[in-house]
Amino acid sequence: MHDDAIVEVKGIGKTYDGGVEALRDVALIFPSGQLSTLLGPSGCGKTTLLKIIAGLIVPNAGEVWIKGKKVHGPGPERAFVFQDFALLPWANVLRNVAFGLELQGVSRERREEIARRHIAEVGLGGFESSYPNQLSGGMKQRVGLARALTVDADIILMDEPFSSVDEQTRRKFQEELLDLLRHRQKTVIVVTHSIEEAAYLSDQIVLLTPRPGTVSRIIRPAIERSKGPDEIRRDQNYLDAVDEIWQILKQYVV
Repeated sequence: MHDDAIVEVKGIGKTYDGGVEALRDVALIFPSGQLSTLLGPSGCGKTTLLKIIAGLIVPNAGEVWIKGKKVHGPGPERAFVFQDFALLPWANVLRNVAFGLELQGVSRERREEIARRHIAEVGLGGFESSYPNQLSGGMKQRVGLARALTVDADIILMDEPFSSVDEQTRRKFQEELLDLLRHRQKTVIVVTHSIEEAAYLSDQIVLLTPRPGTVSRIIRPAIERSKGPDEIRRDQNYLDAVDEIWQILKQYVV
């Protein structure tokens, strides 16, 4: 396994029933403690690849290795934040956030203490007793993120986590996510369809080709992260990354 890799994808291929080839010979390294995004045209296999890394989908070819061990299914070192939130509709915010710890057999007192801390951390303090049908899309997404943080997984996998919110909320979430990561040293892999989001968030951007998805290019924006959000979006390296991504992706747009 590569020295700084926490996740290594080796020759992954996936063909669905009916002969639809989603991915072909995908080989990638995801460095420890970095945020990587998967970006590409619709249907290029981004979410399929993320779910294969999560152990939720079995590939037809290739292997995923995490911390030097081959993946055979889901594991406690990975937490998945779903695009559709995947919250328990009959459980309040506190129980939804604590659910992963409940499955691990953590005592109720301990898991609720940990859950309350992370609920406050994502800005939902005071909503512990609310139910999913009482929350906005942005609040549901915060619950999903808090649940991922609560199980303290080393790797957080996020499938278009900000797609359900307006642009202002999206930017706030992006800033909060980066702020959280600065203090947590998590490895994060995000599926997004936004060029600007990928450039703003990422240490590493993986561009995939149209179906079957293969690795087209890997871009590492040289952005100084100590700058403020507005400064970053005016930074020449950020603007260059956005332009480079667009120049590659526009050839795939019909």
